[in-house]
Amino acid sequence: MTDRQDRATPEPPEPPGAGAASGHGPGTRDTLRLAVVVGALGVVFGDIGTSPIYTLQTVFNPSDPHPVPVSSQNVFGVVSLVFWSVTIIVTVTYVLLAMRADNDGEGGIMALITLLRPPGGRRGRRHAAVLAALGLFGASLFFGDSMITPAMSVLSATEGLKVVEPSLADLVVPVTAVIILVLFLVQRRGTAAVGRIFGPVMVLWFVAIGLSGVGGITEHPDILKALSPTYALGFLAGHFGIGFFALAGVVLAVTGAEALYADMGHFGRRSITCGWLLLVFPACTLSYLGQGALILDDPANVSGPFFLLVPGWARLPIVLLATAATVIASQAVITGAYSVTSQAAQLGYLPRLRIAHTSEHRIGQVYVPWINWLLMVAVLTLVFAFRSSAALAFAFGMAVTGTITITTLLFFSYARARWGTPLWLLAPGAAVLLAVDVLFVAANLTKLIHGAWLPLLIGLVAFAVMTTWRRGREIVSAERARREGPLREFVEQLRAEELGTHLVPGTAVFLNRGKASAPLAIRANAEHNHVRHEHIVIMSVETEPVPRVPAERRIEVDDLGYTDDRIIHVTARFGYMETPNVPAALRLVDPALTEGELDLENASYFLSTIELDRGDAPTMAPWRKRLFIATSYITADAAEYFGLPRNRTVIMGSQIEV
Repeated sequence: MTDRQDRATPEPPEPPGAGAASGHGPGTRDTLRLAVVVGALGVVFGDIGTSPIYTLQTVFNPSDPHPVPVSSQNVFGVVSLVFWSVTIIVTVTYVLLAMRADNDGEGGIMALITLLRPPGGRRGRRHAAVLAALGLFGASLFFGDSMITPAMSVLSATEGLKVVEPSLADLVVPVTAVIILVLFLVQRRGTAAVGRIFGPVMVLWFVAIGLSGVGGITEHPDILKALSPTYALGFLAGHFGIGFFALAGVVLAVTGAEALYADMGHFGRRSITCGWLLLVFPACTLSYLGQGALILDDPANVSGPFFLLVPGWARLPIVLLATAATVIASQAVITGAYSVTSQAAQLGYLPRLRIAHTSEHRIGQVYVPWINWLLMVAVLTLVFAFRSSAALAFAFGMAVTGTITITTLLFFSYARARWGTPLWLLAPGAAVLLAVDVLFVAANLTKLIHGAWLPLLIGLVAFAVMTTWRRGREIVSAERARREGPLREFVEQLRAEELGTHLVPGTAVFLNRGKASAPLAIRANAEHNHVRHEHIVIMSVETEPVPRVPAERRIEVDDLGYTDDRIIHVTARFGYMETPNVPAALRLVDPALTEGELDLENASYFLSTIELDRGDAPTMAPWRKRLFIATSYITADAAEYFGLPRNRTVIMGSQIEV
């Protein structure tokens, strides 16, 4: 790792096309930067930007197990609490702090996991392992969020039909189901074309909710006093029994905060910061203030303050716009689930899955079919099970608060370990921010029996799958290495013709896990088929804890000490956001290192496949063995995953007990 990759940078590089390219004047640069900001509005802020639809409605929901009575004092307190919660968690924790910790410009909780690599010493490794496990659980909670967000967002938007015309109430669930079904069915086509209109739609959305908020404020300007933190503190301190339970609803205002950090690599910290501070934060604040003013004017408006805030003639258009905005919010979190899955697979926490890149311009825009259909079934199940955004809101906040708390903890650990920030400076800030996060977690735990158990269950299942897969891979790799034997010793046997092999023309590429042991496929080819190719490439693919590996560091060639045997080992390095392509990597091999005789156009590729069987060895608990074997069935075809030509790929198998 270079110094550049080992530390966070204060300012990640601008995305391609957004920087000061040679020949572009200030006007062109400003236009490009504006385009990046608009693009960020369409991808990054969809989730948090649609929170005003349901946040205050949920807090004052009379069917809540711990309802907040509607009174002028409580309205001021709740609106103030929403404003300062968003300020502390989103603006301070994420925008000002967490987004300064990046892995080559990439952010998100998976990036933090890779940044917190174990330092020397057993104690340091144990400490880093605990933090990595916490980060992995935070990533697991994101899968729960990716299931709940589409159901919650689209339901809350289509519920506006009840405000427009109460007789349409029975259509809310069917319309929501149809929208979600279509959304998942079109995922395989990618969002490259649709993505171009996401930004302008969200700009229109934020302008609309900001203006509607201004309209409510002008009717009751006293609501502006809620911007003072004294109302939030007074509400919590003076009515803690009410204020504490209200936090479970207030947290909905910060859903989507993780997206700001996770999508930093696509748009850059500066663009996301500008979009948040200049448009999104002000628009959402105006909407919350306007809704608070509307409730002060008539407490009956708590039934749907967001939609009632707009004039009657504009309610149907705002419902349609809200539906479009929530679809965009859902798209963002679905794409996020694909990205987290892809990164987890590259880092060894999940089996390799079939991953399709749906955009030629955005490297992170991927489609994972298996995850897509799993999410679709889960989201539709939630819609038909809960049937309203109010009921689903109890489950929504748990995943969000858990992820935020873990991200905050990992950031301060990283700041201490990597930046060397003095403890006297770090401790007060960490104490304040973590106290706020823990308070939100505790409030959401009170909704455990009312639905908050769902994201925790999803997170625990995902965590169990990922940790079990990681442990299972270690067991299988150890047994596989024992069977394979040392690579250099095997090459020596080939060189001395001790295996009785016959030399055949052509180039053979054997994929392997490293260069310490001989591939099972080459051993089987020599010992059973008694064949040795004229040119042999033993290739291992390594995933480094960085998003992308530059071309000059992509490959490393080792002649294994026998230049005359034409047997070489090639190590291909990829980042955790890249999809390995073996033939493309081999083309980077310097012909001078192979005497220019490798025939890659007609080379045969050999893969070693493993059939797993549950044994009696005490390697894992029986249930984890069954889970590991079951998870292995979703593994994508290795030839497709590594980009190998199927008509020139040979698969040779072996059986291993776990």
